[in-house]
Amino acid sequence: MKIIDISVTIDQHLPLWPNSSGLCLTPIARIGKKSLFNETHIEMNAHIGTHIDAPLHFIDKGVSIDKSLLDTFIGPAVVVDLLKSKEITVKDLETLHLPKGVKRILFKTSNSKLWKNKVKKFKKDYVGLTAGAATWLVKRGVKLVGIDYLSIAKMSEAVEVHRILLRKNVYILESINLTGVKPGTYELISLPLKISGAEAAPVRAILLK
Repeated sequence: MKIIDISVTIDQHLPLWPNSSGLCLTPIARIGKKSLFNETHIEMNAHIGTHIDAPLHFIDKGVSIDKSLLDTFIGPAVVVDLLKSKEITVKDLETLHLPKGVKRILFKTSNSKLWKNKVKKFKKDYVGLTAGAATWLVKRGVKLVGIDYLSIAKMSEAVEVHRILLRKNVYILESINLTGVKPGTYELISLPLKISGAEAAPVRAILLK
């Protein structure tokens, strides 16, 4: 069995959504004369690095991350190649000829090159879903979608796309790195931290082949 880590490293070099805060690590104790152990305080936005968006992110009284069903985050997932697309449209989805009954889809786009090249600056022209594509996915019973940048939606339609997906309890896996991952079916494991009342949580996402 091959384990493929598709998570990005959470550090001070991650690109951030405009006006978002990044990682802050504060040493509480360090091994030395005054301490026998190391201890660190972690402060970060729930939406930096590889993370899961739960319905509560955009839906008032939506399901929070700790109340979400775990089987959503574990199971067969299809990685699809849309490297030539500047946005993900209904036409793009229809040309993929997805397997019948697919529940988890991970979109590999030109965004992955940004991770490969370690681009820290936020790119507004990243590839994401259009509202029409989000509706198409909902109608076909998909329950998790993932993408290789900070948002599942193209920037101009970010609010609408999130609402379309999350209103129907389609969970969103964002900021995955699919560099070097070939299209095909894998076993996805992407369990978010169980944070009470949170609308999102970090995740260590892996693919098994």
